[in-house]
Amino acid sequence: MDRFDAMRAFVRVVEAGSFTRAAETLHMSRTSVTQLVQQLEAHLRVKLLNRTTRQVNVTEDGAVYYERVARLLAELEDVEIGLPGNAATPRGQLRVDVPSPFANMVLVPALPAFHAQYPEIQFEMGASDRKVDLIGENVDCVVRGGEIVDGSLVARRVGELRLGVYAAPAYLARAGTPAHPAELIDSHHRIVRFRWNRSGGFPYAMHRGEETATVGGTHILSIDDGNAYLTAGLAGLGVLWLPDYMARDHVLAGRLAPLFADWRIDPMPLHIAYPPNRHMSRKLRVFIDWVSTLMAQHAPLPG
Repeated sequence: MDRFDAMRAFVRVVEAGSFTRAAETLHMSRTSVTQLVQQLEAHLRVKLLNRTTRQVNVTEDGAVYYERVARLLAELEDVEIGLPGNAATPRGQLRVDVPSPFANMVLVPALPAFHAQYPEIQFEMGASDRKVDLIGENVDCVVRGGEIVDGSLVARRVGELRLGVYAAPAYLARAGTPAHPAELIDSHHRIVRFRWNRSGGFPYAMHRGEETATVGGTHILSIDDGNAYLTAGLAGLGVLWLPDYMARDHVLAGRLAPLFADWRIDPMPLHIAYPPNRHMSRKLRVFIDWVSTLMAQHAPLPG
């Protein structure tokens, strides 16, 4: 038995919640993963997992062993990278998931500079607005707008996205330009509704002096992808709420027009979130620091 491979297989089974999913992320057969865990249990003379036909649960001894081994494997990676002969260069695969517009407009265009500084880090990037199971899908971190409501994650605020209200000139020519946010409610106006985690729209609170308006509206399209949401607004399907970085070029090109210029919307926090039970590897640390520096240019935190 290769004890290192066995420990790695056990950690992935615990995190993924099944031998099948663990085998997929390790690029191994389910049989090989099962045999490694069984050999590890035999070596330790301890039952680490309770298996049923439906699920895999970690035992009390297995939970203690997992916490220490998961941290040990991550620290071992850092030790190897930190050897003088390795020039202390972070390396390895980094699995991240980011919103699709953020990937297209901010992160990916800036990646050549990151790669020049850290050429041995390889990305597996998901570009989506869906809710990601970091543990089960073996994702190192996610970048997300809005508050992080999952208390099982560690979240670091890396920016604040300024928001505005916009519509395509073709839409305004057809429906007219609203002078007050309340005109979007119960009227002939239409919005494009962004669906957050398939649970509903974002409650956009707008402020002007002492006046506050929380505005939604009637929609003909509800969508959960940021790029498609923007495309729908450009096509004239309704009014949009957008971060500045998504709207800026389209406003300059005349494809979108800003609305309610004398109103202010509370900024949307941007977070990087990662599982708390993992040792933060150097590759993840440098990525988080880099994104923080990048957002200081695009969406700086107050102060």
